[in-house]
Amino acid sequence: MREDINYYKAKKRVEKIKGFYGHLVSYIVINLVLYLVNYITYPNDFWFDHWFYWQLLLWGIGLVIHGIVVFYSLPIFGKEWEERKVQEFMQEEKQQNNKLE
Repeated sequence: MREDINYYKAKKRVEKIKGFYGHLVSYIVINLVLYLVNYITYPNDFWFDHWFYWQLLLWGIGLVIHGIVVFYSLPIFGKEWEERKVQEFMQEEKQQNNKLE
């Protein structure tokens, strides 16, 4: 039974990592295409036209946040967070009961 739970958690983590890498690949490919479009439409004033850079920056921030959540296990109020909090509160309750005895 415990092995099944560990397998499920490991599989779920692998899916999250796979999702991040898919996000990273799409970020690179789409931004390369946008770079080319930006360069073709503004060949002489390329460095002065900033729409490409804003898109690159904003999506890049989202990608960094996605990476932090996946690789540093920072679920924002997800199931894992709930389970950790329940365990934390149970441990606190147990410690308080031990002090009263």
